[in-house]
Amino acid sequence: MTANISYTTEDISKLLKISKLTVYDLIKKGELPAYRVGKQMRVDASDLEAYKSRAKSGTAAAALKVEADEPGYAPQARLQPVVSGDRSSLVITGQDMSLDILAKHLERRTPSRRPLRAYVGSMDSLIAMYRGESDIVSTHLLDGDTGAYNVPYIRKLLIGHAYVVVTLVQRTAGLYVQRGNPKGLQGWEDLAQEGLRLANREKGSGARVLLEEQLRLHGIPARQLLGYEQEETSHLGVAGKVAIGAADVGVGIEKAVSMVGGVDFIPLIQERVDLVMMKNPENLGWIQGVIDVLQSDSFLGELRPIHGYDLSQTGQIVFEV
Repeated sequence: MTANISYTTEDISKLLKISKLTVYDLIKKGELPAYRVGKQMRVDASDLEAYKSRAKSGTAAAALKVEADEPGYAPQARLQPVVSGDRSSLVITGQDMSLDILAKHLERRTPSRRPLRAYVGSMDSLIAMYRGESDIVSTHLLDGDTGAYNVPYIRKLLIGHAYVVVTLVQRTAGLYVQRGNPKGLQGWEDLAQEGLRLANREKGSGARVLLEEQLRLHGIPARQLLGYEQEETSHLGVAGKVAIGAADVGVGIEKAVSMVGGVDFIPLIQERVDLVMMKNPENLGWIQGVIDVLQSDSFLGELRPIHGYDLSQTGQIVFEV
């Protein structure tokens, strides 16, 4: 019996051999009814089976148009907008904890919208927005040639679209090193030191892009860093590897140091985390609602105690087309 069985988005991703973002897209567009248990979205087995039956018979919106998904996944559906019941969803992608706080405030402020969180890196978030799988994207991608954050990447990926870019937070990024900094690392150029063991982030994450841009600018071959191909999926994961001596260095944000013992931090750059939102006619109302939340005393009051955030530009529009 499946009456009491439910699946997480990760379960469904594995069962259907599609990405988690595609699962969120199905939920967002009303094809998969979902409900929240704590911070987790769940789908009942009966609803999953009903979706599969509709897809097989060609009556589901998923059967309207199928395109290739990213490498490693089966082809996925591109869906037409559907509203589930009297609530439509807002998919918020990104990994910073401030996005969880934003989702909570949006749920209270806009009860007609149901925030869904997808924890993916900056580049994958922008690609998801281009595909129509995400509504609010966070990104912190450094363009090494200009020193600018985010906008150069957004303009290339979302060409031909109308969107607004709003600052979420600013935060300090740099190098995690072992307590006492035994390798004497002080700057990006020191990554050329022979024999350094790196704790790296996944491809497409802001920290990975920051590292790769600095290696390029300083003429340091990436493969020279031992462990370059081994990936962690969070700042805490990278800092933890350095703390236990499994790596000499990693790239991440200052905030993680306060949560992981046995690691020191070398501050090197102030990065800007922005939100990107498409300016479709149906989105304009809730976009202003997002900006209002970002500028609200209640939202800022929850972020101020969190170590490592600069909120001086939170809620400011930095680019718009």
